[in-house]
Amino acid sequence: MDDDQEILARIGGYVAEEQELRARHQRGELSNTEEQARMRRLEEELDQCWDLLRQRRARRDAGQNPGEAHSRPAGEVEGYLQ
Repeated sequence: MDDDQEILARIGGYVAEEQELRARHQRGELSNTEEQARMRRLEEELDQCWDLLRQRRARRDAGQNPGEAHSRPAGEVEGYLQ
Protein backbone atom coordinates (compact mmCIF):
# COMPACT_ATOMS: atom_id res chain seq x y z
CA MET A 1 0.00 0.00 0.00
CA ASP A 2 1.12 3.55 -0.65
CA ASP A 3 2.61 5.60 2.13
CA ASP A 4 1.45 9.12 2.95
CA GLN A 5 4.24 10.80 0.96
CA GLU A 6 3.40 8.80 -2.17
CA ILE A 7 -0.27 9.74 -1.83
CA LEU A 8 0.63 13.42 -1.34
CA ALA A 9 2.90 13.26 -4.40
CA ARG A 10 0.05 11.79 -6.44
CA ILE A 11 -2.25 14.58 -5.22
CA GLY A 12 0.36 17.14 -6.27
CA GLY A 13 0.56 15.56 -9.70
CA TYR A 14 -3.20 15.67 -10.15
CA VAL A 15 -3.33 19.33 -9.08
CA ALA A 16 -0.56 20.18 -11.56
CA GLU A 17 -2.42 18.33 -14.31
CA GLU A 18 -5.61 20.20 -13.41
CA GLN A 19 -3.79 23.54 -13.75
CA GLU A 20 -2.28 22.48 -17.07
CA LEU A 21 -5.71 21.44 -18.40
CA ARG A 22 -7.16 24.83 -17.49
CA ALA A 23 -4.26 26.61 -19.19
CA ARG A 24 -4.59 24.49 -22.35
CA HIS A 25 -8.32 25.16 -22.43
CA GLN A 26 -7.73 28.92 -22.14
CA ARG A 27 -5.26 28.72 -25.04
CA GLY A 28 -7.91 26.94 -27.12
CA GLU A 29 -6.03 23.64 -27.22
CA LEU A 30 -8.90 21.70 -25.60
CA SER A 31 -12.62 21.78 -26.17
CA ASN A 32 -15.03 22.29 -23.28
CA THR A 33 -16.06 18.65 -23.58
CA GLU A 34 -12.49 17.35 -23.42
CA GLU A 35 -11.62 19.58 -20.48
CA GLN A 36 -14.78 18.74 -18.55
CA ALA A 37 -14.35 14.98 -19.03
CA ARG A 38 -10.74 14.98 -17.86
CA MET A 39 -11.47 17.40 -15.00
CA ARG A 40 -14.21 15.10 -13.75
CA ARG A 41 -11.81 12.14 -13.74
CA LEU A 42 -9.17 14.23 -11.96
CA GLU A 43 -11.68 15.29 -9.31
CA GLU A 44 -12.58 11.65 -8.69
CA GLU A 45 -8.91 10.66 -8.43
CA LEU A 46 -8.23 13.55 -6.04
CA ASP A 47 -11.21 12.62 -3.88
CA GLN A 48 -10.00 9.02 -3.70
CA CYS A 49 -6.48 10.10 -2.74
CA TRP A 50 -7.69 12.46 -0.03
CA ASP A 51 -10.03 9.77 1.31
CA LEU A 52 -7.20 7.24 1.46
CA LEU A 53 -4.95 9.75 3.20
CA ARG A 54 -7.68 10.53 5.77
CA GLN A 55 -8.20 6.81 6.38
CA ARG A 56 -4.48 6.27 6.93
CA ARG A 57 -4.24 9.20 9.35
CA ALA A 58 -7.33 8.09 11.28
CA ARG A 59 -5.95 4.55 11.60
CA ARG A 60 -2.61 5.89 12.78
CA ASP A 61 -4.31 8.17 15.34
CA ALA A 62 -6.35 5.21 16.60
CA GLY A 63 -3.22 3.08 17.04
CA GLN A 64 -4.08 0.89 14.05
CA ASN A 65 -2.00 -0.04 11.03
CA PRO A 66 -2.36 2.70 8.36
CA GLY A 67 -1.27 0.15 5.76
CA GLU A 68 -4.63 -1.56 6.11
CA ALA A 69 -6.45 1.46 4.66
CA HIS A 70 -7.68 0.92 1.13
CA SER A 71 -8.81 3.03 -1.77
CA ARG A 72 -12.58 3.15 -2.09
CA PRO A 73 -14.54 3.37 -5.36
CA ALA A 74 -15.04 6.87 -6.73
CA GLY A 75 -18.82 6.56 -6.47
CA GLU A 76 -18.57 5.85 -2.77
CA VAL A 77 -16.09 8.63 -2.03
CA GLU A 78 -17.97 11.19 -4.15
CA GLY A 79 -21.01 10.88 -1.89
CA TYR A 80 -19.20 11.98 1.27
CA LEU A 81 -19.80 15.38 2.77
CA GLN A 82 -16.70 17.42 3.54
